[in-house]
Amino acid sequence: MKKFLRRFHIFELMLIAMMAALGIAVKPYIKVVVQIVAGPLFIPGGALAGGLYLIWIVIGAGLIKKPGTATLIALTQGIMVMITGIYGSHGVMSIVTYTMPGLMMDLLFGITKSQGTSAWACFLGGIVANLTGTFLSNLLFFNLPLIPLILTLSTATLSGGLGGILAYQVIKSIKKLGNIQNA
Repeated sequence: MKKFLRRFHIFELMLIAMMAALGIAVKPYIKVVVQIVAGPLFIPGGALAGGLYLIWIVIGAGLIKKPGTATLIALTQGIMVMITGIYGSHGVMSIVTYTMPGLMMDLLFGITKSQGTSAWACFLGGIVANLTGTFLSNLLFFNLPLIPLILTLSTATLSGGLGGILAYQVIKSIKKLGNIQNA
């Protein structure tokens, strides 16, 4: 782990911590707002909201552009949730349910040789992260029947893709502001 962390500069580690904290901080508020819309329509709120609160992982990966960034952000979130017991905590399983979306995003970025540097990469990264989180939550906690699971995963795909596009726009806006190290 020490060797892995040495690849990151202090500024990048601060960005990683900030993205992880923002993801945890906004999650309860996004979920409440989404539940107002999703509840009456019987749309799974977590799958719909996931694209928005996973946006911080995509933004962090797109700004830092180093392999493992998304995993490190997601792992940091999982540790924070597990230790503090805040909203969305499932005990030690939080490490798995929070880390896997980042790990899958890093895997995608490794295969495509992109670190969130294009709209397509961010779009697909958002989809992969939200699909992974939604599927794991279902597998570990909800066990939905096949048809509701397919509808939930479809919602997660749409939400994740839209969140990825929004993340790309944020990354572009930050780049326009000036030099944020090598953004």
